[in-house]
Amino acid sequence: MSLDYMISILKPLLAGAQVTILLFVIAIVVSIPLGFILTLAVRSRIKPLSLFAQGYIYLMRGTPLLLQLLFICFGLPLIPIIGEYLVLDRFVAACLGFILNYAAYFAEIFRGGLLAIDKGQYEASQVLGLNKWQTTTRVILPQMFRIALPAVSNESITLVKDTALLYAVAVPELLHFAQTAVNRDFTIVPFFFAGIIYLLITLVMTLFFKWLERRYKFN
Repeated sequence: MSLDYMISILKPLLAGAQVTILLFVIAIVVSIPLGFILTLAVRSRIKPLSLFAQGYIYLMRGTPLLLQLLFICFGLPLIPIIGEYLVLDRFVAACLGFILNYAAYFAEIFRGGLLAIDKGQYEASQVLGLNKWQTTTRVILPQMFRIALPAVSNESITLVKDTALLYAVAVPELLHFAQTAVNRDFTIVPFFFAGIIYLLITLVMTLFFKWLERRYKFN
């Protein structure tokens, strides 16, 4: 295996990795705040809103991400009357699918973080004279983030690996280019390089979250 061949393989793989990373960044940046909003909706005293949020989370977590991607990419355009207005660019559709799916998972993570906070924290805040907003932003949310961080870290790494599902909806990402090279050259070397790139991405993320844990002294 020559150096020129390795370079010729790496160029498209790195181009595909850019798509993978872009999807990951978009999904994380949008799904985490959306997940927190869903958590608040589940805990809302407005019953219809709470039931809707619970049903949404159950639907997203109870069906495969691949099925959701296929539905958004190929199912929405088939809906009578309005289907022609729901034809999305494949990458946009994939981003939407990942955001909607992972928001449900992050919502459950944040809900668990809130439930883990002792009720005495709320009582102590009242004794100190903090209003509801101050209690939430200065006392509850920092503790929730501390508790939820390990689970958020694991879910984020899973998201990186799940981006390989883009291959199923014909978005040219990392795995797409690896499979193309394998079919063309009859060698598994492109898969090997793709695996290394995935490992490097997840390594960077692992180091980042470990830095966060040290930075905020999470144990």
